[in-house]
Amino acid sequence: MAHEIIPHDLLKNLLESVKATQDVDVLKEAVEWIIQQLIEADATEQIGAGRYERNEQRKTYRNGSRPRQFSTRLGNLDLEIPKLRNGSYYPDWLLERQKPAEQAIISVVMEAYVTGVSTRKVDRLVKELGLDGMDKSAVSRINKGLDIRVNSFLQRPLQARYSYLWLDATYTKVREDGRVQSVALVVAMGVRDDGYREILGFNVGSAETEAFWLEFLRKLRERGLEEVRLIISDAHKGLYKAIQAVFGGASWQRCYVHFMRDIMSHLPNSAVDAVLEKIKTIFTQPSYEYAKQQLQRVVADLRQRYPKVADLLEEASEDLLAHMHFPKSHWQRLRSTNPLERLMREIKRRINVVGIFPNREATIRLTGAILMEQNDEWITGKRYFSEESMRRLDIMNTNSLKLEHVA
Repeated sequence: MAHEIIPHDLLKNLLESVKATQDVDVLKEAVEWIIQQLIEADATEQIGAGRYERNEQRKTYRNGSRPRQFSTRLGNLDLEIPKLRNGSYYPDWLLERQKPAEQAIISVVMEAYVTGVSTRKVDRLVKELGLDGMDKSAVSRINKGLDIRVNSFLQRPLQARYSYLWLDATYTKVREDGRVQSVALVVAMGVRDDGYREILGFNVGSAETEAFWLEFLRKLRERGLEEVRLIISDAHKGLYKAIQAVFGGASWQRCYVHFMRDIMSHLPNSAVDAVLEKIKTIFTQPSYEYAKQQLQRVVADLRQRYPKVADLLEEASEDLLAHMHFPKSHWQRLRSTNPLERLMREIKRRINVVGIFPNREATIRLTGAILMEQNDEWITGKRYFSEESMRRLDIMNTNSLKLEHVA
C-alpha cells in the first residue's frame, strides 16, 4: 500500500496540493510528484546530506536543476534533475542517457517530419524510434541544446600544438531551394604533441572549391592552429592551393592511396596488379634516400610501356615521400588519409540513416554530434603515437633547424 511506502506527511502534502489545483489530472500529477521525490532522495544519498543539512558525510552541494521530460502512458512528466557543484547526478535507473549523435538523429528525423519532408522511409524511422508523439517544441528543445554544444565544439580555441594535420571530404544530400543538392562535408583531424588525436574542425559547403577550403583553413588558424609540420590530403587542386596559402611553411604529403587510384585509371586492367606491386616497393624502403633511388628505378622501368604513369610518379615523388622525413614509426599512418577516411566512412554510415537532410543546419548538427563523440573517445583513449616517438619528432625538428642555421 502507498501509505506503507511513503510517509503519511508526504501523502498529506500531495493530497492538499491536488485539492488546491483546478482541472488537475490526479493520476499524472501524483506519478510526477512521486518520481520527483524518488529523484530527490537518490540525489540526497549521493550528496550525503539533505537540503541545508550540515554533517560530515556531505560530499558536495546542490547547484540548481535542469528540466527533463519523462514519457509515460500518462503523458510527458516534467521532472527536475538536480545539478551538483562538484561532479554530476543523473537518475540512470529511470532515464536513459542519450548520446549527442542519438539526439541529433532524432532531431534530424523529426525536423524532416514536421517540415513536410516526410517520406515512407522517414515515417518508418519515426515509428522505429518511438517518436510518434513528439511535437515541434520537443524538437526545438533538442535542436537548441545540440546547437549550443556543437557550436562550442566548433569554436573552441586550439591551444595545443598539432604537428600533423589530415584533411578529407565526403558528400551528402541536402534539400535547398526546393530541390535536393549534393554538398561537401570537410573534416580536419590533428595529432597533438602528446600523441593524442583530435577533431579540429568541420564544415559544410556547396563544393570543394579553393575559396571554401581557404575559408575553412583560415578559421582553423584563427582558433590557434599553428606550427603544423605535415599536412596529409589528396591532390585536389583547390585544397592544395588553400594549404599553400594558409600553411605554406608545412610539408605536404600527397595521399599514397589516392595516388594509386589515379595510377590505375591510366593502366589497362591486365597491367594494374603488376604495376601497383612495383610502385609499392618504393614505400617499403628503410629510408628516404633508398626510397628515392627505388622510385627512380621504377620510373625507368615503366617509362617505355607506360610513359604517362612514369611521368606522374616522377612528378609526385617528393610529395609521396614527404612522410619519410618524420619518425619511422609514424610512416604508415602519415602516408595516406586512411586514418581520417575510416572516420568519414563511419559518418556516412550514420548520416545514411537520414538520407536527405532538410537543411544544412541539420547536417552540421548530426555530423557535429558524431564528431564530438569520436573526439571524446580519442582524447580519453590510447595515444595515436607514443610520447617517445613524438619527442623524437621534436629532436628531428631541432636538428633540422640547426642545419638550416649553419647553411
